[in-house]
Amino acid sequence: MATGRTHRPATRSRGIPEATVARLPLYLRALTGLSERSVPTVSSEELAAAAGVNSAKLRKDFSYLGSYGTRGVGYDVEYLVYQISRELGLTQDWPVVIVGIGNLGAALANYGGFASRGFRVAALIDADPAMAGKPVAGIPVQHSDDLERIIADNGVSIGVIATPAGAAQPVCDRLVAAGVTSILNFAPTVLTVPDGVDVRKVDLSIELQILAFHEQRKAGEEADALAAAADSAPAVVAAKGQAGSDGDSGDGSGRGKGTDGDVPAVMPA
Repeated sequence: MATGRTHRPATRSRGIPEATVARLPLYLRALTGLSERSVPTVSSEELAAAAGVNSAKLRKDFSYLGSYGTRGVGYDVEYLVYQISRELGLTQDWPVVIVGIGNLGAALANYGGFASRGFRVAALIDADPAMAGKPVAGIPVQHSDDLERIIADNGVSIGVIATPAGAAQPVCDRLVAAGVTSILNFAPTVLTVPDGVDVRKVDLSIELQILAFHEQRKAGEEADALAAAADSAPAVVAAKGQAGSDGDSGDGSGRGKGTDGDVPAVMPA
């Protein structure tokens, strides 16, 4: 089986924009769900809604893949699953090492979605000697002293860093020196890497802070709306009172004036 070290995805050579590449996994996830339900075809509107994107953007993204669908029929689900999987490199075997087997690293090791998406956890690595040999998700943890040998033996080109922040950069440097060219970083720090090495950062605290911002804004908008409603209430009451006062003015008969000012609102009997 081909390994990640000798085969690279074709997206860069074909000029697919990075924004499109970032959306391909969203389309693949939606398509996989359709495939599991034995749905044969899907329209651009239905697939866009399932992926959470605009249908025009979806059609533009698929045009980079050379897939345009069939008018009145839509897109063939199974073919798109294959096409996007191939474009993302998921039809190959990608051995992955996870460095840092604490709570997060262990959770990642136990994640069942790697294998179904073309990724094989080749090794688990930790600096704690007490962890050496301990099985996590059925894989024995190996000591970080053997990191370079592990990378070479397994042909690894993708590394996952789940260490504390202070250890992340030294681990990153060793991974790169050993030949790893793509890194998924869960450590709460920014990594410095040379050209030719790709880093994707996953920071849950930042995502939560962004959600907190939106929650605060929604709460503020609701408070402003309530305040505006409260401020307008006295004005409405005053306007009604003024209308009643105007209706009683005139010649003392209580008939008041009509809209023209000189015609009684109620004609005398």
